[in-house]
Amino acid sequence: MTKLKSISKISSWFKGLKEPLLIAGPCSAESEAQVMHTAKEIAALGKVAVFRSGIWKPRTRPGNFEGVGEEGLKWLQQVKKETGLLTAVEVANADHVNLAIKHDIDILWIGARTTSNPFSVQELADLLKGYDKPVLVKNPINPDVNLWVGALERFHKAGIDKLAAVHRGFYPFEATSLRNIPKWEVPIELKSLCHNLPIICDPSHIAGSREYIPEISQKALDLNMDGLMIETHYNPSVALSDMNQQLTPKQLGELFDQLIFRRSTTKDEDFTSILETLRSQIDSIDQQMLELLAQRMNIVEDIGKYKSHNKVTILQLRRWEKILQTRMKLGKKLGLTEDFIKKLLQLVHKESIQRQTEVMNKLSSKKE
Repeated sequence: MTKLKSISKISSWFKGLKEPLLIAGPCSAESEAQVMHTAKEIAALGKVAVFRSGIWKPRTRPGNFEGVGEEGLKWLQQVKKETGLLTAVEVANADHVNLAIKHDIDILWIGARTTSNPFSVQELADLLKGYDKPVLVKNPINPDVNLWVGALERFHKAGIDKLAAVHRGFYPFEATSLRNIPKWEVPIELKSLCHNLPIICDPSHIAGSREYIPEISQKALDLNMDGLMIETHYNPSVALSDMNQQLTPKQLGELFDQLIFRRSTTKDEDFTSILETLRSQIDSIDQQMLELLAQRMNIVEDIGKYKSHNKVTILQLRRWEKILQTRMKLGKKLGLTEDFIKKLLQLVHKESIQRQTEVMNKLSSKKE
């Protein structure tokens, strides 16, 4: 197996670009006017190195806008000619690769769905043998760092040294405020496995809504990620895909002005790295824990409604005693103290009773 962390030249291609690497552009190329308008405003900021745009946009369900195809690649050629920005597109099959190379696209990226399929990744790696194209590999849909590393290794074994990873978050099985769960500990683990591998963050796909992009972007920079890929459209309100997560070029410029680009000193580098790794793991776990507690309370309210309809009391003593017994036993096995588990369960139980009481009172008042 290829050891990415032992490859010193894998990040050398990155050095010639602006640091951190800033990539921006619309979710989808929709028209020549839209692409050129957006690209010129992005270029005017003077901070972005790469213009990105989706050319092929297979959606979760058919019937929605799925990209303009090859025609859009000609618009990207014009972007490069008129602005000097490098260009980047997503490729998912042989036709995409061949057309992107034919139109001299500078950088190719592999989407999350493709990364999740080793067969597709291998096909693309074989196609790209002999081409000096940088390849950005987005994380797979599920938080599987080995699958992510495996995709990168397949491209490297095909002779591609110009590699970088893109962290775009992971699919949540339950509804959350963000489109994708960041799970920062996963890209951190990737960095620890592949020391020389640049990692870029895609705040747009993590956020799903532009209001969260600043916070996520700053978090990525604070975790020493090597760049940002941010979806930008001259007028997101008319965008044909993902309008809610795109910024205007003006908003992008304001974001860059607000972000703090920190640098770790050599003396504090090890300490900062270890501390941030541990804290990020805690942040991710806390977010998941709170979301699970919210889901639990939603179920509690449903139980309250069911009890009210069947004229059953809120407190079910045997059930409460069983919860205490089984959870404390499990907690002890997991290395948690009985006192901590008991206090935690009592707090949760108190909130559950309060929720069910409120539900029953509302239902009673309606009947009256």
